[in-house]
Amino acid sequence: MVLTGHGGLDKLMWRDDIATPQAGPNEVLIRVLAASVNNTDINTRTGWYSAKPSPNVSTASTNASTTQPAQSASAVGTGWSGAALAFPLIQGADCCGEIVQVGAGVSPSRVGERVMVRALQAPPSTDNSGAHTVTFGTDYDGAFAQYSTCASHNAIAVHSTLSAVELASFPCAFSTAEGMIQRANLGAERVLITGASGGVGSAAVQLCKRRGAHVTAITTSDKAQHLKDLGANATLDRDQALESQHYDVVLDVVGGPRWAHYIDALRTGGRYTVAGAVAGPLVELDLRILYLRNLSFLGCTAQPQHIFTDLVSYIEANEIVPTLAQTFPLHHLRDAQEVFLNKNFIGKIGITVAL
Repeated sequence: MVLTGHGGLDKLMWRDDIATPQAGPNEVLIRVLAASVNNTDINTRTGWYSAKPSPNVSTASTNASTTQPAQSASAVGTGWSGAALAFPLIQGADCCGEIVQVGAGVSPSRVGERVMVRALQAPPSTDNSGAHTVTFGTDYDGAFAQYSTCASHNAIAVHSTLSAVELASFPCAFSTAEGMIQRANLGAERVLITGASGGVGSAAVQLCKRRGAHVTAITTSDKAQHLKDLGANATLDRDQALESQHYDVVLDVVGGPRWAHYIDALRTGGRYTVAGAVAGPLVELDLRILYLRNLSFLGCTAQPQHIFTDLVSYIEANEIVPTLAQTFPLHHLRDAQEVFLNKNFIGKIGITVAL
């Protein structure tokens, strides 16, 4: 499924005439078994990551209409890195597959491994500290195809009884949540999670709970019990008042008009971490609150490599479970994104990739 430019679902085109990629030096070729849908797929398609969006787009949420057009020529549509994208592009940040070919410098013994691909990667020219990021399926072709390539060290072998589509629900959302949690150095503390029914939010519920935190999840009443089943100690409706200066950490993927309430809910010395803005990216901050209450604000995208291998270890130890709401075949990706944008589910929308 090829993205031909920024815009609506019509920019996603099914193609069956694209050559199979080949593994270059230090790369592996993966037969993709499954993928899943993420907010970043929508954001990249619509050009939402533009550093200078037009005024009518800058405050928009990522719950935008599936027919949302591309941004104007004055607003350069981009991926996560800020650079303009080259089209056509095969998206898909989440990948579970099987290595079928290795390039020079990679052990042939890797052929046949079932792997998950690291969604957020360090560029080859860096020290792999996590200070920079290349995104699988945005900065180069990803998992919405029968085959994909990546650097060998970004294809992590996984030993689990879970299905391929269940494993494909983990990489982007769970590593994002784990990156936020580790950056905030969360312990057995009180944590507030916004957007808790989404992929990152529901992942954060599980990952915070495994660290011994007391988890409060913001959601809707019809999804509250499911989140409690995942480990939330308490749930709050989206418009419900928050207790002032109550939480040690806020994990936010929502932003938008209620953002100031999340900041007020932090205790003195608390930590605010953010990795999304599905309700809108523009917020207003009273700087006196930030400095007089000694708050820490942490933006979370780039990750050290151990975040993903830590995640794989949790999967193999059965410490976390997939939250797969629905599955579509790859050629129905447009339908999957329609369902994703409606947000009437908990967790992830899976994509199966059949030969």
